[in-house]
Amino acid sequence: MPFSSLTGPVDLARAHAALEAAWAEIKAQQPDIDERERDRLAFIVASLAPLAMDEEDLAQRAAEKFRS
Repeated sequence: MPFSSLTGPVDLARAHAALEAAWAEIKAQQPDIDERERDRLAFIVASLAPLAMDEEDLAQRAAEKFRS
């Protein structure tokens, strides 16, 4: 479970919102991307969650890391 390390409901909500935003951005740029890549993105979001200031920052960082 990618978000099992996040304990608070606010942290979980922030991570889910960031995942949705980052996935929408990536999917728009790569329409043929395999849905399994979403799991990889979820782990990236979870790993970056403590570093991000808000959902937007987290989504941006996760999308950048995913592409690299």
